[in-house]
Amino acid sequence: MRTVLNIIWLILAGLWLFLAYVLAGILLCIPIITIPWAIASFRTANYALWPFGRTIVAKPSAGVGSFLGNVIWVIFAGWWLALAHIASGIALFITIIGIPLAIADFKMVPISLMPLGKDIVSTREGAFDRTLTSR
Repeated sequence: MRTVLNIIWLILAGLWLFLAYVLAGILLCIPIITIPWAIASFRTANYALWPFGRTIVAKPSAGVGSFLGNVIWVIFAGWWLALAHIASGIALFITIIGIPLAIADFKMVPISLMPLGKDIVSTREGAFDRTLTSR
């Protein structure tokens, strides 16, 4: 089901949001000092392209530096990326098939505003994810 949702997402909203994050990353690569934000933008672009089957978790090592970096991020790129998620989420909510996609779109608003100090991890549990104690 994740693959089907990801393909529908890619067609309806994912490609455009991916391109917005890539554009933000390219623009943030121009001044050398903002390259860490560009890397965060490219990482989030990958998540915006294929979101189902992955989730966002806070890094335990994130501290004041991540917070200050997120403040700078909101000023330069975060607010218009969050608006893009909100606009596409509203457009997806109009159709019945787009409601689960709109919910996923709205769940991406926090990472579009504050990507530093977050990790994107897989939610899939395969045969290699089990430990010996889980029998």
